[in-house]
Amino acid sequence: MISREKLLELLPYACGETNLPLTGKTVGKVREWYPLPDGKRLIVTTDRLSAFDRILARVPYKGQVLNQLSAWWFDQTRHLIPNHLISLPDPNAAIVTEVEPLLVEVIVRGYISGVTTTALWYRYNLGEREIYGYTFPDGLRKNERLPEPIITPTTKGGPSGHDERLTCAEVVSKGILDADTWEQVQSAALSIFKRGQELAQKAGLVLVDTKYEFGRAPDGRILLIDEVHTPDSSRFWKADSYESRFAAGLEPENFDKEFVRIAYAERGYRGDGEIPSMPDELWAAASERYITIYEMLTGETFAPGVYPVNERLVDGLRKARILNE
Repeated sequence: MISREKLLELLPYACGETNLPLTGKTVGKVREWYPLPDGKRLIVTTDRLSAFDRILARVPYKGQVLNQLSAWWFDQTRHLIPNHLISLPDPNAAIVTEVEPLLVEVIVRGYISGVTTTALWYRYNLGEREIYGYTFPDGLRKNERLPEPIITPTTKGGPSGHDERLTCAEVVSKGILDADTWEQVQSAALSIFKRGQELAQKAGLVLVDTKYEFGRAPDGRILLIDEVHTPDSSRFWKADSYESRFAAGLEPENFDKEFVRIAYAERGYRGDGEIPSMPDELWAAASERYITIYEMLTGETFAPGVYPVNERLVDGLRKARILNE
């Protein structure tokens, strides 16, 4: 494991953006996209950390973990649904098939948890019992397992800039997807989630909930895209302590960015207003968690890439003949 001191030293060098000699760059909260010839696209995963739909910090090696862990999960789930990944020319970059993204985020939840305004526990704790089209009984406790995983879709950043809640029925009734496509997406999402829970359990983890995105390829196929079962898109808890901590009313030991969300929520921040300042130790601890979960899930030792990312990335893209010498 990289030392805490080294991670603190690397904070100023964490990748906040890329500047590649390619045109048509599009910037998201964490990823940057560059169109390539022949129906392909370059995706660069930066070290930016977002929560509550806001950019909060840069975390060393976060982008590399997300990129390489997603590639691992794409390989573990390709028998369930095809995906957009073609190759990884750099630890922070992927070459993918160009698709038309489906305009819905598919969240699968196995537990009632979360502190964001779209999270099940947040809504339940406000007194709501009809949430995302599901009826929940009184008496549930935070972080309790649900009888079966459920799908709670959201829009992809609506008019407010935040993801907006939908029911499964509204995905079709509002014309976001046709019924056949939505049925295919739901079936795939539940199958991928089951596979994720199985592999997480083998690694000593609980896959609590996650977000999937899908796209339509030029040949009409539905592909799994973006990222899969990463510490950004998913919540993971330590399996062997979950039951005892739940019984004691304690928060589970988590290996994702939920502890960052909790730190901000404890200061009253959930995405609106001025972003509170946080100590550097929080971001070094976040880096440690990202690296730890990568190693737990894959069974591989994390091999840190060289900073700065942009120079290394240019060199890798030239070797892959995506950029000219």
